Amino acid sequence: MSENWVVWFNGEIVPEHEARVPFRDRGFKYGDAAFDTTRTFGHKIFKLDEHLDRFYKSLKYLRIDPGISRAELKRATEEVAELNLKNVTGDEDIWVTQRVTRGMDEGDKRQWPGYPDRTVLVESRPLPLRERGKFYRDGLKVVTPSIRRPAPDTLSPRAKTHNYLNLVIAELEVKERDPEAQAVLLDTNGNLAEGKGSNIFIVKDGAVITPKERYVLPGVSRQTAMDLAREKNLSVEEADIDLYDALNAEEMFITSTSFCICPVGSFNGNKIGDGAVPGPVTKGLIDAYVDYVGCDWYGQYLKHSNT
Repeated sequence: MSENWVVWFNGEIVPEHEARVPFRDRGFKYGDAAFDTTRTFGHKIFKLDEHLDRFYKSLKYLRIDPGISRAELKRATEEVAELNLKNVTGDEDIWVTQRVTRGMDEGDKRQWPGYPDRTVLVESRPLPLRERGKFYRDGLKVVTPSIRRPAPDTLSPRAKTHNYLNLVIAELEVKERDPEAQAVLLDTNGNLAEGKGSNIFIVKDGAVITPKERYVLPGVSRQTAMDLAREKNLSVEEADIDLYDALNAEEMFITSTSFCICPVGSFNGNKIGDGAVPGPVTKGLIDAYVDYVGCDWYGQYLKHSNT
């Protein structure tokens, strides 16, 4: 499949298999890089400006000079998406990702004369519709691992960096217990934080509640769900959510670039609410999200729920 997929690599469109990053690059050696990912709906890129805004904030926090203007990176992203969308069918969509590393240390640069001061990459992949369709039918199984998200005064979770080991190890721990489960970590205070690429919400007394931004990566899909909830005149809160509140939630769902809004059926082995998947508030937000993007992504997933 990779022969037909292209990337924007340090200023050029090249076949994916021809993009070569030196192993001395700090992005490989240390995870010293930032990235951001959006997706398409009906082959149209979703909120690219918002994702690029967040990406450049991550780069500023990491003190990485991307060496490329936001406008140029936007054009590169649109070009990569247009070319790679030819590799999927009309009822499929893709992820689109931008990556920038800090490049190589001064001593290593001498061994790679002519290589740019940093690596800049735009790439894409098909969305995992078949792998995830069943979660919309049955609900996700969410489990909290023993590993906690770092406190924001160590490294801010609001920056989307290549260093995902905290989230990766947590997910491995959970999947050793149940390969179908999704990890959602607690923060250092024992409240719900986030998963690997996902934000979490509960519904309590009809209000939609999500962890405070200070402790999580503020997802673009998270903000979209909050905006849609307010448009439906629902109460929306950012608050600490402990295990007691989570276990007693009326409904629970996650948001992410690929999942959009996905219902949670169980939390730490306990059924959420009355077990309806999705619950009425979650289903209302899913319907509003579908209308907002003008693409039945929910139907896309359900179509694959038995494959």
